[in-house]
Amino acid sequence: MLSTSRAAVASVILVSVSVLVACTSGDDGAEPTDSAAPVVQLGAPGETSRVLTDSEVGALESPTYTDADVAFVHGMIAHHEQALAMTALVAEHTERDDLPRLAERMDTSQVDEIAQMERWLEERGEGLPEGEGHAAHAGEMPGMLTEPELAALSAARGADFDRLFLESMIRHHEGAVVMVETLLTQGLGGQESQIFQMAQHMDSDQRVEIARMKTLLAELDS
Repeated sequence: MLSTSRAAVASVILVSVSVLVACTSGDDGAEPTDSAAPVVQLGAPGETSRVLTDSEVGALESPTYTDADVAFVHGMIAHHEQALAMTALVAEHTERDDLPRLAERMDTSQVDEIAQMERWLEERGEGLPEGEGHAAHAGEMPGMLTEPELAALSAARGADFDRLFLESMIRHHEGAVVMVETLLTQGLGGQESQIFQMAQHMDSDQRVEIARMKTLLAELDS
């Protein structure tokens, strides 16, 4: 992962703009002869300046991922795995027709997002999460159910299951939203384009499903 100080970036931008102006506007108002102005990084006191390579310029312009991004992805994979364990119970534990459809939609989106996150890790040479799946992270992340809570959900049937599932999954989804907000607001990650887009998509998807589950829960109360 690359790291660049704001001062260095500012000096590069300043010199780049100066060179660009020099190349695009002459004293006689002639058309520019060089459309690709070099980007120069000023040297520290006693050091010479140098022209950056295309790859170095690209690294300055495109924020890279951080350790916080990797931790977020590892945690969210485990978070999604627990959601899949919960949706797997729906078909045999509910007597409603709409809840299995909702669970299927959740299952599809969570599986797709896990695949995206694992691919994100592999493309950057980062290892996949270690440990015993979601059980190893119970209580460590917002919204995660404990093993006793999962056991209670597995033991419930009918209307009791429906209510417990909806209440538990709403809390679980709200925890995922908190994880996204933490990543994007604490300033430690979420700047790389792909991780930002993944996190934003997860946030949107979770909020839509939360709204739907709250509607179903209100129907149970009525």
